[in-house]
Amino acid sequence: MGKRPIIIDTDPGQDDAMAILLALGSPELDVLGITCVAGNTRLPAVIRNARIICELANRPEVRIFAGCDRPMVRDLQTAEHVHGPTGLDGPQWDEPTMPVEEQHAVDWLVDTLLAAEEPITLCPIGPLTNIAMAMIREPLIIPKIKEVVSMGGGYFVGGNVTPAAEFNIYVDPHAADVVYRSGVPLVAMPLDVTHKALMTREWLADMGQIPGKLGHHIAAMLNYYQKFDIDRYDEYGGPVHDPATVAYLLRPELFSGKDCFVQIETQSEVTMGMTVVDYWGARGQDANCTWIHEVDADGFFALMLERISSLAA
Repeated sequence: MGKRPIIIDTDPGQDDAMAILLALGSPELDVLGITCVAGNTRLPAVIRNARIICELANRPEVRIFAGCDRPMVRDLQTAEHVHGPTGLDGPQWDEPTMPVEEQHAVDWLVDTLLAAEEPITLCPIGPLTNIAMAMIREPLIIPKIKEVVSMGGGYFVGGNVTPAAEFNIYVDPHAADVVYRSGVPLVAMPLDVTHKALMTREWLADMGQIPGKLGHHIAAMLNYYQKFDIDRYDEYGGPVHDPATVAYLLRPELFSGKDCFVQIETQSEVTMGMTVVDYWGARGQDANCTWIHEVDADGFFALMLERISSLAA
């Protein structure tokens, strides 16, 4: 069996960085490109951070594309209070030298999907702006998408930006609405599952033991990143959200959930960006999403350690 072609759409972000590293350390996956979107920080910093992470993985040949610099309708809200002023605080990073592709991310997504001989998996781990804009521009890409495995939303635990909304959905709810109504196979990795896999001191220490700059920089950025969650939730160890998407592609047996009908709230300022999950089928609508809410946390963290360690070999 050949490698599974994927595209990562991202706004790095320390947890985005871990998802990228996990994908690049997994030989089953063919990362066709990384498309960048404004989210955790503004687009120029997002692009810089994606380049930094690819160079940290010794993969400067990965193609990186600049995408949308703001949401479809609303003003951009960023999260430097979580990720730091650069969006990737913690270590002292070298300035990246690898190039950025000239083509806009949305144009490249459309061209790549239309030309694909086999369906491609999209792995969006930031706001869904690029994906939605590509779908709007060329609906013919939708049958070329094998599935969209995204990090975003919350049902059982609510939100992390407002009581109702998780950050990635809240930043661009109108884009999320387009994607959730598109008819593509959807798998959601919401806060419901990511908060069931919390970093431990032992795992962070093991990550820090990866040889060279790779281990040092991962430990430094994750120790910085988890401070926000430790302060908010008053317990050691924060979730590392975004790698759950890539882990699902590699080891789906680590996860379980339920097929549900999910809508995105785009009207109410009180519940803007809420993922309205009809978990018990009250609406009688056909499911449009596999809503993941359980994870084998030990298996998840072991997988990350194994695959990311291989990048130092």
